[in-house]
Amino acid sequence: MPRIPVALAALALALQTFALGSAAAAAAQPDTLLQELEEEKLVDNVYKAYFPSLAVARKAAISLHAQLLETDYKRGFLVLQLDAADMDRLRGFGFRFERAAEFIQRRNQALTGFQIAHARRVAGAPQPQSIPGYACYETVEETFAAGDAFVAAKPTLAAWVSAGSSWLKTQGSGGYDMKVLRLTNRAITGDKPKLLINSAIHAREYTTAPLVLEFARWLVNGYGVNADATWILDHHEVHLMLHTNPDGRKRAEAGLSWRKNVNNNHCSNSNNRGIDLNRNFSFSWNSTNGVGSSGAACNLTYRGPTAGSEPETQALEAYVRSLWPDRRGPGLNEAAPADTSGIHLDIHSYSQLVLWPWGEVDIPAPNGPALQTLGRRLAWFNGYTPQQSIGLYPTDGTSDAPSYGELGVASYTLELGNSFFESCTSYNNSTKPGNLPALIYAAKVVRTPYITPGGPDISTLSLGGDASGAGVTAGTPVALAASATDTRFNQSNGAEAVQAIGSARYSIDVPPWAAGARLLQIQASDGIFNSSTEGQRYCFSRARTEALSASLKTSDLSVGKHIVFVQARDTGGTWGPVTAAFLNIVPVAMLQVAEVEPNDFTGTAQPVPQLPALVSGHIATADDESSDSDHYRVTLAAGQSFTAALNSNAGSDYNLELLDAVGRVIGSSFQPAGQVDILGVTNRTAFDRRYVVRVVYASGGVGPTLGTYGLALTQP
Repeated sequence: MPRIPVALAALALALQTFALGSAAAAAAQPDTLLQELEEEKLVDNVYKAYFPSLAVARKAAISLHAQLLETDYKRGFLVLQLDAADMDRLRGFGFRFERAAEFIQRRNQALTGFQIAHARRVAGAPQPQSIPGYACYETVEETFAAGDAFVAAKPTLAAWVSAGSSWLKTQGSGGYDMKVLRLTNRAITGDKPKLLINSAIHAREYTTAPLVLEFARWLVNGYGVNADATWILDHHEVHLMLHTNPDGRKRAEAGLSWRKNVNNNHCSNSNNRGIDLNRNFSFSWNSTNGVGSSGAACNLTYRGPTAGSEPETQALEAYVRSLWPDRRGPGLNEAAPADTSGIHLDIHSYSQLVLWPWGEVDIPAPNGPALQTLGRRLAWFNGYTPQQSIGLYPTDGTSDAPSYGELGVASYTLELGNSFFESCTSYNNSTKPGNLPALIYAAKVVRTPYITPGGPDISTLSLGGDASGAGVTAGTPVALAASATDTRFNQSNGAEAVQAIGSARYSIDVPPWAAGARLLQIQASDGIFNSSTEGQRYCFSRARTEALSASLKTSDLSVGKHIVFVQARDTGGTWGPVTAAFLNIVPVAMLQVAEVEPNDFTGTAQPVPQLPALVSGHIATADDESSDSDHYRVTLAAGQSFTAALNSNAGSDYNLELLDAVGRVIGSSFQPAGQVDILGVTNRTAFDRRYVVRVVYASGGVGPTLGTYGLALTQP
């Protein structure tokens, strides 16, 4: 039995008071997790590393991500767990060090809180389901339960796909299925472009899986409510591996600063066991001769004994290869074609970075300019620094290996927030609202990520006449107002060229790229497309957007909800991503019309002021009904049609006739009693025309409804 530190033994004894029933048994031998938490308190090689410049600090955050514990860019230091070799390397880049005593004290206080929470759980005390002190972050089980709820509530939109097993499950020691939540409207078939997001590959990075789960909520709960969520699920596929390292995540949920998986075959029975999954991927595994990963089993960046050795890595690699074809050659300088579809996002924390390949060599990727363009678009939303993923020195075996390295699919690492165990306040107020729009943007441009991000964004869109609320009737013109801009790049690390808006268009129900789309032009509100930026292209304060406007014709739209797709093009000819809004067409209210006599002749026909209308009429009285007829005048514009439907009262029979303006019969219906007489006409002239509908006696009836009828006049 391992020696138990005195402080840990005292903690275990103190927690006996929380026991509910079996306190003696619970306190007899402290749980292994309590020992691991106490072991973490003993780690004291933690330093404030003062950097010479912000650019060097960002690169250090990439290269020493495994050792990074906290950042304070304003005060000029990173908090890092460093050995002597690390410190010697960093001194060469201009760093100086002092022991991070305040951080160590805060960390140990937090670890004690986790120890107390865990001991309460062992003793049987009631426990919250979420991570102690971090209620905003779902546990592994809560995450999977949320996905189960999506699948149960909306099976057409959501489904689980099993990609493999975690290490513990392969050993028969519990563990988890490596599950992917697949989101798309399966009622709409076809080869759809695919966005893959994986998160929590490093277990201690609390914010990552909750953010991706929030994106799933936005899509599933927004379907039919939010037009963009709706068309994304109709026409694209989103694949979410929410927990890429579920075994390790459970260790981190208990308060351990756990990075790797839990493979106990290397550096066994210690807090440093396991493989760094984000150094274990096959394409660039150990390609930097030990600089970008470690061959030492207890190192935080231990790459594993062989390329792709871990079941979690194997699951993600196989899933990537199942989604996309190979469109890039094997050489580092061979680019994927510009029309390559698909995006892979690996969500990490923390450092506030948007990164793209290469990370293993200090040369741009062959698709580097296009990767940079999309990276700067994503970084516009979260305000993070966009840059190639090479740091002070390279990394290898990372998750973009199968997606970009092998297949040529656009791949990014997003480093969220400001700490591994980020507070819920910071996550809810900053990290989540800044990064959710970035994920939505990626879902929009996934069809052609090397092309579409170069085009302008629709920054605002509205449909007038309360079209997205109460709705409008077919035939009512709807004012479209929008704005387009090509300036939404994060220019903090270089400058992306921006261009004027050259044109804009919209389509209804069929997206612009699909066969059968009817593409209609949108005009510049001031009459000319001439706005991008004034003066310097990176001066955001002087940037302008182009106001757009159009009048939507709705006469040929059916009753129900429609999607209006809006898109702008820059003067270089590149169309940007679609933004959409709902247009709701509601049934026209029937005008209630009561018959007014005299209307016995064509010349005295009662006018019907609008359609549709329901006329309530009667055929005179019982003694002279056979001589009565009723006439109603309808005016049709050129090209319009209307239909007349006559319902006689029970037991009576009336006939229906259609006359032209001078009284000539142009149609008639003589259905027997109990059946509906129907006639229709279309004005095929270029002018307005008048028509007269006549109701004529055929046979009588008796009772209180004698002589009554209903005449419905409608338009298609």
